[in-house]
Amino acid sequence: MLAITQLECVRGERRLFAHLDFEVAPHTLLEVRGPNGSGKTSLLRNLCGLLPPAAGSIRWCGGDIAALGDEYRAHIAYLGHLSGVKDELTARENLRLSALTGGLPASADDIDAALQQLGLADFQHLPCKVLSQGQRRRVALARLCLSTARELWILDEPFTALDTAALALTRDLIETHLETGGMVVLTTHQEIAIASRHTQRVDLGR
Repeated sequence: MLAITQLECVRGERRLFAHLDFEVAPHTLLEVRGPNGSGKTSLLRNLCGLLPPAAGSIRWCGGDIAALGDEYRAHIAYLGHLSGVKDELTARENLRLSALTGGLPASADDIDAALQQLGLADFQHLPCKVLSQGQRRRVALARLCLSTARELWILDEPFTALDTAALALTRDLIETHLETGGMVVLTTHQEIAIASRHTQRVDLGR
């Protein structure tokens, strides 16, 4: 379980949010809402351990995530709102590099299956600089296919730049992860219906 208590985030001289409390248990989807500049991305970076909070605690299975370090990071998959795709590499090379740097066990067959699932099989040997924005986003999302063993997915605007087919594929990935006991925290400006046993919302606009 992920437990957040009295969390506060300050950027520069501006307090983005304070006194934030919530828990995320298995099978739970947490949607983070709010207008631009309300701190949605900062909150996700807090939860990943990339940005220390100004106050409060973030605990994973009872332990503070800062103290757990890599032990905590081995349980999470993070997808930022930027695709993080290297232009000079092919889709396949990008996915292999992501697996290596992220400590994800991924065989050649696993990578083939991920690319196939995201509809990238016909483009896997092209450099990503020639792909469309939506195809590049699919390359980034293919990492989730390799991250099914990681209990907590933290996703910043995962549906951005996706066509109808890719949006449905991404929603299916999230729903399958939730149904098998995973946890998902995501931000989105879009009204996407995602089936889950438990859905919670945090509105930073309030």
